[in-house]
Amino acid sequence: PEEAEPEAGAAGGRWRCGRGADGAALRWCISGVLCASFLGLGLSIAILGPTFPNLAANVGKNVSDIYYIFVGRSLGSLAGSVVGGVLFDCMNAALLLALSMLGTAAGLYGIPWCRESLLLTVLMSVIGGSMGVLDTGGNVMLLNTWGSEAGPHMQALHFSFAAGAFLAPILASVSSGGSQSEELAGVEKTNQSVLKSVPTASAASTTPAPKDQDDADFLWSYIIIGTYILLISILFFVLYSKSTSAKDKSKASAQKGRLAKYHWHLIGLMFVFFLFYVGAEVTYGSYVFTYAVVFAEMTESEAAALNSVFWGAFAVCRGAAIFGAAFLAPVTLILMSLVCSAASSSALAFFAHYRASLWVGTAVYGASMATIFPSGISWIEQYTVIEGKSASLFVVGAALGEMCIPVAVGYLQGRFHHIPIVMYTAFVTSVMTVLLFPVMYKLANAPQENDSKVVRESETRKALLSNSRLTEDEEDEEEVREWNDADFEVVEMNDKLKNSLTDASCRIPGDSPAEASLQPHSDDTLGDPPVVAGGSPGRQNGNIDWEK
Repeated sequence: PEEAEPEAGAAGGRWRCGRGADGAALRWCISGVLCASFLGLGLSIAILGPTFPNLAANVGKNVSDIYYIFVGRSLGSLAGSVVGGVLFDCMNAALLLALSMLGTAAGLYGIPWCRESLLLTVLMSVIGGSMGVLDTGGNVMLLNTWGSEAGPHMQALHFSFAAGAFLAPILASVSSGGSQSEELAGVEKTNQSVLKSVPTASAASTTPAPKDQDDADFLWSYIIIGTYILLISILFFVLYSKSTSAKDKSKASAQKGRLAKYHWHLIGLMFVFFLFYVGAEVTYGSYVFTYAVVFAEMTESEAAALNSVFWGAFAVCRGAAIFGAAFLAPVTLILMSLVCSAASSSALAFFAHYRASLWVGTAVYGASMATIFPSGISWIEQYTVIEGKSASLFVVGAALGEMCIPVAVGYLQGRFHHIPIVMYTAFVTSVMTVLLFPVMYKLANAPQENDSKVVRESETRKALLSNSRLTEDEEDEEEVREWNDADFEVVEMNDKLKNSLTDASCRIPGDSPAEASLQPHSDDTLGDPPVVAGGSPGRQNGNIDWEK
């Protein structure tokens, strides 16, 4: 069967890429632009960490006094994810993403010249909202473009984000001439659009005010990233010009028919699944340094190396998953990740006092976190339709986990200093994800009502066919019995006829057999006697053959 053409329309941003070389080229162009946009997403989010002291000095505040800009960006991202999910089902995908990238570029251009903390918070909220739209729409657009083949492209999309988060501190260091190398260690990289590398209060109070030259240098980071995102926005406008605005109602109705029986149950469970997964990822990446210094009694350089092992394994495995997804099904990648996550988190929770267990467990835990989010989206798309609203719930769940779980861990760790809360959190969240996925798998494979109806109709048709065959066989048997009865009646009648003719010939005196053979029998007036193969009387020239 021929693969249906994606359509670029108002509903869901479907793309009519067509078949052949032109359609394939357009799909690859869409993937390339989306990966480039997620690279900019990682750059835009991670650049805030190394330039945070400069922003505080720019608005005349202490670092500890402008923590609310992170809250503004997080709230903006949540709102952008929800609003973007609704708008994505109502307008063209490329146009919506182009406008969101324009908003991000405008915010990045305005930040270096912002002298008021309130205005800075507003700009951060605008950037967060635009990034929320991109995070939601980019995943759905990629699924709509590639369909069942989206696995490797989804992995590449999220690897681009990690690459952008990795490059942002390097860009900040280069643009400032290396004067901020000490702040770069605090940058956190995640796979989501709402990243909060909030400095601690103690670190913030001791942060020295940067020099004026640093203030002049750091703005180039924002200008460079803003220009890059502006170029990506232009590319989205070009894609919009290649798209059509027609809305195919028949395909929309066909999509609705693909909804799983427990569609919203699956979406809700995936919301919780991503909340625990992303929360665990960000929590461990944020607190492993502190754990290594306080509980494992490592030096700061060793603790920084342990933190780098976690994020390095995360980035390497996410890059390797681009090729692995071409050969492995999403469910296989998820199961492998969950098993590795459960094993490594168990080792970290109960055997982290051994150095080897801590190092190996951290590396395996980081690797197990790499593929779950993109593989989860690819997996659930195989069973139900993922529209803008559904994708926005995934992003919101991940953002809430990223905000709430690290805060809860920090609060509990402050209350119970002697307990390694971060390790037990990794173990508990791994257990939750391991328990949730089989439930989602069961619901996803539940037969729909239409499928059950088709099965029942098929069984009814088989029963009717078998009954009709039995009826035909019975009719055939009845017909055979009737023919047999008719044969016996003919034989009996022939015997009676023969006996009657013999008696008649004996009662006629003086007639010779030859004369008798010439006399017509009274039965001739009644017609010919029945003819039976091998035993019926013959007739020659209209007379009975008496010799027979």
